[in-house]
Parts: sequence; structure tokens; C-alpha cells
Amino acid sequence: MNTKRVTVIGAGVGGLVTAIDLARQGMEVTVVEKAKGPGGKMREVEVADTRIDGGPTLFTMTWVFEELFADAGASFGDYLTLRKAEVLARHAWDADQWLDLYADQERSAEAIARLAGPQEGERFRAFCAHARRVYETLEVPYLRSSRPTPLSLVSRIGFARLGALFEIKPYTSMWRMLGEYFRDPRLLQLFGRYTTYVGASPLLAPATLMLMAQVEQNGIWLVDGGMYRITAALARLAEERGVTLRYASEAQRIEVAGGRAQAVVLADGERLAADAVVFNGDVAALGAGLLGEDARRATAPTRPDERSHSLMAWTITARTEGFPLVRHSYFYSDDYPAEFRDVFDRQRLPQGPTVYICAQDRNDHDGIGPDGPERLQCLTYAPANGDTHTYDAAEIEQCEERTFSRLEHFGLRVQRRPEASVLTTPDQFHRLFPGSGGAIYGRAAHGSRSSFTRPASRSRIPGLYLAGGTTHPGPGVPMAAISGRLAAATLIQDLASTGRSRATVTLGGTSTR
Repeated sequence: MNTKRVTVIGAGVGGLVTAIDLARQGMEVTVVEKAKGPGGKMREVEVADTRIDGGPTLFTMTWVFEELFADAGASFGDYLTLRKAEVLARHAWDADQWLDLYADQERSAEAIARLAGPQEGERFRAFCAHARRVYETLEVPYLRSSRPTPLSLVSRIGFARLGALFEIKPYTSMWRMLGEYFRDPRLLQLFGRYTTYVGASPLLAPATLMLMAQVEQNGIWLVDGGMYRITAALARLAEERGVTLRYASEAQRIEVAGGRAQAVVLADGERLAADAVVFNGDVAALGAGLLGEDARRATAPTRPDERSHSLMAWTITARTEGFPLVRHSYFYSDDYPAEFRDVFDRQRLPQGPTVYICAQDRNDHDGIGPDGPERLQCLTYAPANGDTHTYDAAEIEQCEERTFSRLEHFGLRVQRRPEASVLTTPDQFHRLFPGSGGAIYGRAAHGSRSSFTRPASRSRIPGLYLAGGTTHPGPGVPMAAISGRLAAATLIQDLASTGRSRATVTLGGTSTR
């Protein structure tokens, strides 16, 4: 193959992974990024001269990155240090009523039995077995496939295993399916939160998302130095493989000529001619015409009612006392369904919020914090209305009062100082990620067909490819990385092909752990 020039828009996880895979195939790859450094949604926030992870906090499916680095002739372990978490998360319903889930499934079952009774412990074991079967059914034919359809899923799973398809439960909501397993409402909340990993409501998301239970069971990893180190490792590998990374370089327009993407025009007027372009931003920006009228038809517009939820996100350095935080702690609302109806139906901040805290300086099990202020990321759900609603001081004050009073109900006191706290609201997320409305995860995974409606690697414009958490296979750090690998594989196949057919790309075959 002659040397091809590819321009990647966005130095988030998906864009960097795409660039690495293309560069190792001998292509001339340039990544343009409007921010001053890599990361995208995996960002750091500076608070009182301290840098805090302000994006994803969970790292799972490390095999995705191990395979990426190995294929590029490197070892992932040489770029950063990981430790497998012993406690997956701490879940609280009152100051003295909380439950830890463990990497050891049997310890989790025993903990659930102590909290809710031995029958619920047995139901948890059955739920986990079901989640494992769903994950194993979908890993290759869905997660690693560039454009899965219901028909292709049946074909790849095989008619001999049609029983496995029925176990996926695409036509049953997560909330209803959980009710078939558990009787304790606290466990409905706990396992319903898996849908929020993709920005969805457990009332509307398909039960297929139970596979997230197996993803967690396969391992949650703590990254030495914080999650942002993953981005730094990807950027380093990209540069080592010859990728040109251009920060503070905003893409203003994707130029289409002869029906094909031909160039990227930057905000300063510079034109980067390319044989192919990869867009690693929120795909809603394309449909909204934010990358030019030429690129508007690349993908269908995202309607406001299709968006995932947004967040009220505080990054804080503060002393804490009371409740024994671990790395990941959840404090549940009294009425989970009402909370999601507020966010998705009423388009307002929850009147009774669930609060998630990532205590970045803590380990995963003993509940002992540092001797002094610690780095915290504190999140509550919010509607993705950042393009139509500005959160004013009064609304923010009310939200903060509800949130931190709620934490005090659990016995947790966060000694906040205005100069050591930064809040990001849905309208600010919208400005950070144009076209999104503040939605963190692109389109919400609501309904039985939601798994097949996310944009795939190929856009509707030849020569323009898509990567990132708003494309297939969905949001999350490993999923964004898979999207990048799929975009690269699809692009390489198209450039190398002399035919007109568009065969479906399947990434890898079977994975080895």
C-alpha cells in the first residue's frame, strides 16, 4: 500500500488508538486536538494547584489495551502501573447500612446474604451466571464487530446457539429483569446502576446491559497516578510510532469533494489534505453541522430526547470525616425510579439524588483517607439540556445543598472550600464537547434496538470514519478503544480493497487473558 495520509480529529482514547493502529501500518497520521493536551473526556481538572481526574473513574477490560500495545510491539505494563481492586465499590443506603461488592464473587454473595438474606445471596449467584453468559455470547460478534445488526448477530452466534440469544433479553428492561432476580429494593438500585455506565435509565435500558456485571467481575483496576495516565500512555505510544500530535489545533471543517472526505480545515485556516479522515468527537456535532455543511450528512442528527444523561460534577480537594469512603462509593436515593424520571422525563435535576464519589487518594478496601485534604470527584445525574438551559447560581446552590446534605445523612462530611472546588454543569459539558447538549455518553441505550443504532466505523461519507464513545460499541474507556481499533481496521480495509463490496470488519478473533 502506498503511504496514505490520515487526519484524526480529537486526541481522546478512540482517536489515539486509531492513530496507533494506522501508524503501525505505515500510514502518515496527524491528530489534531483543540485542547492543550490529549484526553478528551478523560480529562484532568486543576483545583487549587492540584490535578484531579475529571472524567472516567473505572478501568476495566484491560485486555483491550494489552492487545493494542502488543500489536504495536510494546508492553502495556511498561507504560503505567495497575493494581487489581479487591473491593469493586461500596454501596450505602444509610449511615449504618452499606454493602461492599468484591472481586471475589463468593465474598459478594456472602455480603449480600448478610445484608438481605441467604435467598438474595443465591439469586445474586444466579444473576452473575446469567450476566457471564450474556457477556460471553456478545464479546466477539457484537463488541468486536464494526457494524452488528440483529441478523449478523444471529449469523455469528450460530443457529446451534439460538438459546443464547434469548438470554440476552433485548426486549426486557433492566429494571424488570432485575425484579425477576431480586426481591430487596436495595439490590435493584445497586445492579440498576450498571445502565448509568452508558448514560441510560434502568427503567428504559435493555436487560442486555447486565453484561456489565461480568465486565466488573473480570476486574476493576486502579491506575497508579490516576486515570489520566492511560491517555498519557496512549499519546506516548502514538508519538513513538510516528504519529504527529497537534494540540491547540481546532478542526473547523471537514472538506468533502467528489463525494469523499478530502481534507480538514483548522480554525486558523490551515488545510490538511488527507486520503481519509477519522472523527473522534461526539457524532452529534456532525449531524448538527458543526464541522461544516459538507459533513452534516455523515450521520443522522441526534435528537435531544435520544441523549444519555449528563452530570453535575464536582472536583474537590477537601478533608472528609465520618463515613469510611473507599475508592468507589455510591450513596443511593430513596426513590430510584423518581430520580430517573426527573432526569429523562421532566428534564430537571433530581429532587433526591444518588451521589457517587471517587476518592482518588484512597485504596479500595480499608476506608482510611489521607492525613489532610484528599482529591474527590463527586457526581450526580443531570439532564442533557446544556444547549438550551443555563444553570444559574440559584439552581446550583440548591443542587449543592441537596447533594452535600444527602451525604451528611450518610454520616459523610466534606469540608468544602470555594477556592478548592470546581463544578462542571451540563451547559459547561456542552461547551467542552460541542453538539452533545452535555450528554456524556452520546445516545442513550434505551429500547431493544439501541444497541444497533449507534453510528458505526463508516460514516455515510466515503473516506470519513468515526471513533469514540458515542459510536459503536459504546461509551467507556475500553469501548472507546475498541471503536478506535474498529475504525482503523475498517479504514485500512477500504483503502486496500479494489472491490466495491463493504465486508464487515470483526476485530480480532478470540481474546486470550
